Amino acid sequence: MKPILCFLLSLTFVQSQSGEIDNFFSSTDQFFKKYVAQGKVDYALIKKNKTQIDGLVQCIGSMNLAAQAQSSKKAFYINAYNVLVISSIVEAYPVKSPMDIPGFFDKKLHRVAGEMLTLNALEKEKLLAPTQDARLHFALVCAAKSCPLLMNSAFRPDQLDKQLDDRTRITINDPKWLVIKSNQKQVDVSKIFEWYAGDFTRDDQTVLGWINQFRTSKIPTNYKVAYYEYDWSLNGK
Repeated sequence: MKPILCFLLSLTFVQSQSGEIDNFFSSTDQFFKKYVAQGKVDYALIKKNKTQIDGLVQCIGSMNLAAQAQSSKKAFYINAYNVLVISSIVEAYPVKSPMDIPGFFDKKLHRVAGEMLTLNALEKEKLLAPTQDARLHFALVCAAKSCPLLMNSAFRPDQLDKQLDDRTRITINDPKWLVIKSNQKQVDVSKIFEWYAGDFTRDDQTVLGWINQFRTSKIPTNYKVAYYEYDWSLNGK
């Protein structure tokens, strides 16, 4: 039997659509539009009314992906990751950082489409490993200020490639996120590029070469790459 909250979400938000996964995308879209603005999440407001996010979490757990296309699975897992991060923060809220919650990324298990997964496993086993798509690092948001900004809408299968390009371009061209120091011939980048270096250097690619694919103003290839410290403070309002 479909979880009651998941079923109610379907009736409430997507009466005109058919299919459980379409219901999930539409419900998730409305959730992000309501609680996310300029990359910041209103955790306090979500905490006051947990029915909507609890319903999304139940949908994530019960979803059947067997007959879904790869684009639908990919969009589902991205949205699932972002929703589960928010849900886990809300459970512990008020909290100053996801790092203050023991096992946040690598111990706590979540039910995702019938499987029990940690956030790390969801990210690596369901998204990064099978797709080898480094743009995912700009779509998956881990509740910290140094993360790329969380999009205030859902990722959709029919828009996914454009959405991933857009999120990557927005982040890569943000002067607060990627800092150019022309006088030192240096660019300071997120530790994401260090932690996941292999994702950005496939096929003899360099980190700068990968970045320049999405830069409006290209970074000279002789610039040194440095990594600034990650700010794990909560990305809340």
